[in-house]
Amino acid sequence: MVLLAIDWNGLYREYSYILKIAGILVASVLINYLVRTIVSGYFKRESARINVDPTAYNFLKNATTFFIVIIAGLSIIYSIPAFRQLAITLFAGAGIIAAVIGFASQTAFSNIINGIFIVIFKPFRIGDIIEIGNSNNEYVGRVEDITLRHTVIKNFENKRVIVPNSVISTEIITNRSIIDERIIRFLDLNISFRSNIDQAIRIIQEEAERHPLFVDPRTPASIEEGDPKVEVRVMALGEYAVKLRAYVCGQNSPDSFTLVTDLYKSIKTRFDSEGIEIPYPTNNIIIKDPAPKPLQE
Repeated sequence: MVLLAIDWNGLYREYSYILKIAGILVASVLINYLVRTIVSGYFKRESARINVDPTAYNFLKNATTFFIVIIAGLSIIYSIPAFRQLAITLFAGAGIIAAVIGFASQTAFSNIINGIFIVIFKPFRIGDIIEIGNSNNEYVGRVEDITLRHTVIKNFENKRVIVPNSVISTEIITNRSIIDERIIRFLDLNISFRSNIDQAIRIIQEEAERHPLFVDPRTPASIEEGDPKVEVRVMALGEYAVKLRAYVCGQNSPDSFTLVTDLYKSIKTRFDSEGIEIPYPTNNIIIKDPAPKPLQE
């Protein structure tokens, strides 16, 4: 009969360490959930009551999770002697590792710092429609969230675009909502040289003003001066067309987009019915008779 010697003290220590780690993890999850729930509920009520921007509150809620995770990790390292000794050894003799980690974390800290700057200086807020840069429509949409690392943008294709805060800090930001949500869009149309310009301008103005999404952009001073609700200008005399540009205003970016697309259809219909021609490029081919052959003697 073989008797197995069991180290009950060692087994107890190992299980106690496992229980400590599990307890810290469970406690951190519960604390994070409770804190986020309380903070979220309180700030939503207060921002609705006093009508203030909830961006800073949302950023604080995300920052709270970050600090809870850091505290939980440090607690696990401190409570387990083996982890604590390993951490001391690494920090004491791993200068190269520290340099590598520091270099790798530059971007992470840059995102955090720029996220704090966004909350402090407020170039945009949660709910604003913004455009980052000038070349890609993927970077245009409504701001859904601002975290320590990135900003979440919901674009007009219902995609969520995750943009690092460090990228945002180096780009030009167009904010369509920060003061006045109304958007003035260009409506570009071409008419033939034979068409009546005044009649075409009148049709464009009438169709724009009767659209339910159209908004009068005039100030009291411009109304007093008699400025039209829809300004239409002749932009150029092209090779084959007179180029007109109308300035139409919508209440916000989605409404103004719908307004412009609807107007292209209704104006085209009016142009067809009232004899305003929308030209297209044409080429004239001139075929000359070949030179007559010399008479043979």
